[in-house]
Amino acid sequence: MSLNLLKTIRANSAAVCMTITAALVAAPAAAETAWKPSGPVNVLMHTKPGGTADIFIRTLAQSLEPLIGQTIVVVNAPGAGGATQMARVAHAKPDGLTLGINTMSHFTSMLTNLKGTFSVDDFSWVASTQEDPIIFFARADSDIKTIGDLVAKAKANSGKINIGGFGPVGSMQHLGTSMLEKAAGIKLNWVGFDSTPDIMTALLGGHVDIGVSNLGPTAPFFESKRIIGLGVLGETRLEGLPDLPTFREQGFEVDTSWVQVRGLFGPKDMPLELQQQIADAFHEAMKAKSYQDYARNTGVVDSWMGPKEYDAFVRKVSGTAVKQLQAAGLLQ
Repeated sequence: MSLNLLKTIRANSAAVCMTITAALVAAPAAAETAWKPSGPVNVLMHTKPGGTADIFIRTLAQSLEPLIGQTIVVVNAPGAGGATQMARVAHAKPDGLTLGINTMSHFTSMLTNLKGTFSVDDFSWVASTQEDPIIFFARADSDIKTIGDLVAKAKANSGKINIGGFGPVGSMQHLGTSMLEKAAGIKLNWVGFDSTPDIMTALLGGHVDIGVSNLGPTAPFFESKRIIGLGVLGETRLEGLPDLPTFREQGFEVDTSWVQVRGLFGPKDMPLELQQQIADAFHEAMKAKSYQDYARNTGVVDSWMGPKEYDAFVRKVSGTAVKQLQAAGLLQ
């Protein structure tokens, strides 16, 4: 099963990133944008502070605030698989002063635990910003050093290996785990958390055996050698962890295009012109050197879709999520 649209975006994003890097050398970022919000902009997160998406928006705010002349207020509203955040965004005025950061788990949640509560039609899908492969990791003292070790131990202890990641059964990271289970013929015990810091606490405390996350929030733990990487669920190795092989390199064929996607969404019926202005401002802020340094160090790939393209992408990837959930036995 393949997510060809994501592969196309990844290739296009790499080319765009090279162009932007060259432009940054030649000229500074623009001093202003067409989007001039009338007050502080609340950006709601579905995670606790310290998660990958949370780090993303707090980093981007440093270059975004000078462009729009207003403060970005990051509001953490975790809980119920994204329902708390989504409810607050859905009931906000469509004036651009309340926005949300979404991940792939938003699309899987609307098909599972939030089915009948929210759908893609309940929101305005403003812009894409990032793609980010997930990684599997273990404590430094673990006897599990590779994906092969994990598979062998899981076969010897079926269903007794605890693996912790973001979101409930059916979330993006859970589906990535399910793909490995199917490819390797194993069974793992999924433990869902509300943020990467919670995952790390559980892993280091011995409450789960394996962690799943993105590189950004786990980088300090790699640097301090408290955790070791097992594998990357992606097409290529990460620039920030060049010695960590992909699942495929270790002999396990999974859908390497099933990567985390982060974007920007708002209440339903936001004017298209306003959505485009917001998308342009976010994308302009992403060109700043401070943001680009962070993005490259954490292995994310920039994504540049505006409202029309992102809305079409959301609908297409939601269809792909249906297939992935069916393959995992979570949808009929």
